[in-house]
Amino acid sequence: MSPPVFLLDPDRAAEVRVGGEVVLDGPEGRHAVAVQRVRSGEMIQCVDGCGRRITGSVATVHQSDSATITVTAVTDEPEPMPQITAVQAIAKGDRGERAVQMLTEAGIDAIVPWQAEKSVARWDETKATKNRGKWAATAREATKQARRSRVPRVDPVTTSGGVAELIAASSVALVLDEQASVQLTSIAAEAARDIMLVIGPEGGLSDNERGQFTDAGAHLVQLGPSVLRTSTAGIAALSVLSAQIGRW
Repeated sequence: MSPPVFLLDPDRAAEVRVGGEVVLDGPEGRHAVAVQRVRSGEMIQCVDGCGRRITGSVATVHQSDSATITVTAVTDEPEPMPQITAVQAIAKGDRGERAVQMLTEAGIDAIVPWQAEKSVARWDETKATKNRGKWAATAREATKQARRSRVPRVDPVTTSGGVAELIAASSVALVLDEQASVQLTSIAAEAARDIMLVIGPEGGLSDNERGQFTDAGAHLVQLGPSVLRTSTAGIAALSVLSAQIGRW
């Protein structure tokens, strides 16, 4: 089994050298010692969320809140190309966070919450700040679960007009739409510099959104005959894309 992964502050990670030591403390240190119960001699990895992966063995466990790690390897992993951004429609309950979790585990690079016209849940200013924080926390935890070195960026919530602007600025934009006649697998994305994947709400896209997005240059695509929930459509599409562009 691969070593457990913990997040380390980027500034501290930047100073780490092979043969040296680094202290894992704060919430991550408490989680490592009190929850994961790491022990002296155990191999673990620390990542800074920006591509740096530090491998080492636990030298000392300090009571129940920190551990000192002897560093055996430091790797700076390049950003995967092309970059894939998921524009994820807001969903009711915890379905949005579930979508973020699965997208992160599957390798998404950035996530944009989207207040679609048919989204049942509505985020006002207070909810937008709170829920963006929840999505970001979910992405961090899923990063560790997936043993990733990079935490996906979670951007501020945007409107359908904002999505159209993002589409216009992207190399390839794919909008999942159950009414589309084009299959996702028919769109060539291997040579794209970046890919935008738009996952709509469970109420579907409005005609206005379809018009806005296609005018901005998006491809309306479907995954297949089944209609998936907004919480699962993204990971299904991302899996197809990852195989197509050679990530998987």
